[in-house]
Amino acid sequence: MNDVTRRTRRLLRVPVTGIAALALLLGITGAQHTHASTMGQDCPAAEIFATDNTAVVTDPDDPRLRTRLTRFDHEVRAIIRAHGARRAASTLLDGVFWSEAGQRAAYERSREFDVNRIGRDGLHHLAGVIAEEYDQEAVLTFRCLPRTSPETDAVEIEVPGVGASRLSEALVADPGAREKLGGGSVTLDGRLVLVAEVADLDLARTFAVSLGADWNEARLHYGDREFVS
Repeated sequence: MNDVTRRTRRLLRVPVTGIAALALLLGITGAQHTHASTMGQDCPAAEIFATDNTAVVTDPDDPRLRTRLTRFDHEVRAIIRAHGARRAASTLLDGVFWSEAGQRAAYERSREFDVNRIGRDGLHHLAGVIAEEYDQEAVLTFRCLPRTSPETDAVEIEVPGVGASRLSEALVADPGAREKLGGGSVTLDGRLVLVAEVADLDLARTFAVSLGADWNEARLHYGDREFVS
């Protein structure tokens, strides 16, 4: 299992999950000139992308992909609270990532948890507890930071107008996106979520636009990401 597959095996991605990385400046000239909005105030202190799934699901019609992870949601919220952080909203995600071993797309239901009143060390510890509790290879975390922070190494992208099936098709057809992004996630209302390295922003923008997304509607959050095992 290569490094990209191992990192995105559980999420996303993005992964996105997958969750499942991109080049920062958006000044692209000519017909391709587009701008995404940089949002800061609506970003929680941190986010955790996690699931309780341990299987590799390659059938997009698998009934396990229809779960709402309700019990998992309640349990993780309790873990967050027990560790002194402030739990907030959680969002159900359909993750699509590339399985190097199977040479095909794999699918996963996961949740993104907003977490407030938590620092870097506390977030790392909390993600490790969740990874151990649910037997995950890795749990993805993202801390929102100013774009100019020396700790900022990643960007979270949200852009509407993308379905999980379209994401899967594009991932299969784009070896570059598979290698750099690993995969991504889609919310139930059709918002693509990518968490990627700042250095790969240009690639992610091109990939999102190829899915039919309107980059003018994209929202970017900058920060620090970590895969915690």
